[in-house]
Amino acid sequence: MNDLLLEEESYAIRGAVFEVYREMGCGFLETVYQECLETELSARGIPFTAQPELRLHYKGQLLRQVYKPDFICYEQIVLELKAVKEVLSEHKAQIINYLQATNLRLGLLVNFGSSPKVQVERFVR
Repeated sequence: MNDLLLEEESYAIRGAVFEVYREMGCGFLETVYQECLETELSARGIPFTAQPELRLHYKGQLLRQVYKPDFICYEQIVLELKAVKEVLSEHKAQIINYLQATNLRLGLLVNFGSSPKVQVERFVR
């Protein structure tokens, strides 16, 4: 059996993502999709925290810099949104860094900027 990590939870999140894309299409700024997805996640009863501040440490010392992923859902999944023509390596590195900073294992990188469909990529740490 080849079970996916947090399969039911990520399926529910993807459903919310696809609904936002069905309603809005592509071409809006990331902040528009962020707001729409907050509404959709709430409507579906998916627990989330929007733009939580992740504190970083270096050799035991707290850094002033913070990371802010778009969402953490179910307290287990980092959800990062983009609205770009093409997902680049720095976008992928960003979600990998979020996973490292949170010590979470699953991240979803969503690109609303691609046409004709939304892209959802899974990252497992």
